[in-house]
Amino acid sequence: MKLKNLVPLFFVWLTMPVLSQNTSVKITDSNTALHTIQPVYKIPYGPVKAEDITAVLNRLLEYVDASTPSKVIDKQAGTEITNMAKLTSNVIFEQGVFRLISYEWGVVYGAMLLAGEVTGNSRFTEYTTKRMDLISTMAQFYKRQSGDLQRNSPVRSVLDPRALDDAGSLCAAMIKTINVSNNQLLRPLINNYIDYISYKQQRLADGTLSRNRPLPDALWLDDLYMSVPALAQMGKLTGEKKYFDDACKQVSQFSGRMFNKSKGLYMHGWIQGMDPHPEFYWARCNGWALLAMSELLDVLPADHSSAKAIMEQFRAHAAGLVSYQQGTGLWNQLIDRNDSYLETSATAIFTYCIAHGINMGWLDPRAFGPAAVLGWNAIQTKVNEQGQVEGTCVGTGMAFDPAFYYNRPVNTAAAHGYGPVILAGSEMLRLIKNFQIVINDSAVMFYPVGTDWKSYR
Repeated sequence: MKLKNLVPLFFVWLTMPVLSQNTSVKITDSNTALHTIQPVYKIPYGPVKAEDITAVLNRLLEYVDASTPSKVIDKQAGTEITNMAKLTSNVIFEQGVFRLISYEWGVVYGAMLLAGEVTGNSRFTEYTTKRMDLISTMAQFYKRQSGDLQRNSPVRSVLDPRALDDAGSLCAAMIKTINVSNNQLLRPLINNYIDYISYKQQRLADGTLSRNRPLPDALWLDDLYMSVPALAQMGKLTGEKKYFDDACKQVSQFSGRMFNKSKGLYMHGWIQGMDPHPEFYWARCNGWALLAMSELLDVLPADHSSAKAIMEQFRAHAAGLVSYQQGTGLWNQLIDRNDSYLETSATAIFTYCIAHGINMGWLDPRAFGPAAVLGWNAIQTKVNEQGQVEGTCVGTGMAFDPAFYYNRPVNTAAAHGYGPVILAGSEMLRLIKNFQIVINDSAVMFYPVGTDWKSYR
């Protein structure tokens, strides 16, 4: 081929939009469309696929199911008791990695019900109903006992709750379970829990739920989740307005004391009379607050006098949280401190609530959708091949110095991570069905189903 014929070909090659990064030719603005060069993301970026989410949920189900046996054994003989009519005072739950009766596992029970509904896989639903059947049967047996037999029973916290941690999360999960299984043995347990929340838990003079730990008259933001979902579900179950009223009052009065409007974040703990008051924005407690508002909004009658205020608070908090999301998709242990470690359970709660808020029409998908996608892409990297959730902070008390939060351990046996990750995955499955989620101009964009989004390129 003659040289004069090669010149046009060389010019075409030189002006191609994107050059391989391995070429010896120097990439410049004049020979390359630089905006099309693909970045190297540490965490997968872009829309998620239903089959990938489902695979993560299935791994979680297998691990959690194997790690929480739905069995009771004779504690002396070590043998399984399969005939519940032959329970004795020697029976205990077979020990697993996680406890069947804890506020963390109340989250798991509700999450499994949601996963069953969204995926159509009855194994998720049966995970919860099977264990709730076991708990309620055990509670019925030990309720007939007296003295030390009842006080030292494996269901002591069900029959005699002594803290909001004992009552709220499991109460809400039991009400959700009744709606699925019609297990009426749960109803007296629900009544007992709600009686504790409504009448026995310590409160401030204005009715705000409080504790005397670690100092007198302390508010723990976590307690919004340990109370509000149970009150909200009880309002739905009974139709009694007083439960909705109390739930809304808790959100309002906690928020008045603990929500920093300029940051859009909640402080973890508040002590009556402390002045000045340190503010530490621990991630998971912010998750509990957002989740509590989400669960309240799910069932709160639209004409309730506080409905608008609760919605505005949910939106303000969600906006604040999204502004602090890191480029990995995760959030920091102390949300506003970038040198604190990245934490999984809080990220999962935020991702669930944002995705749920979009699906329910509470949040603008264009503004919040990319944060949910980014969050899930990060979360799924934290579920290992065994189905364990990595990077979850262990149980955490209240403190007024940063070192406490910076140095809380993480552990795959921290039960707090499992329910939130199942919730997040389940809600993301709904999200990707409800919207077209695509890469347009190199970024994640949300469009209504049916939109010719390519016309916006």
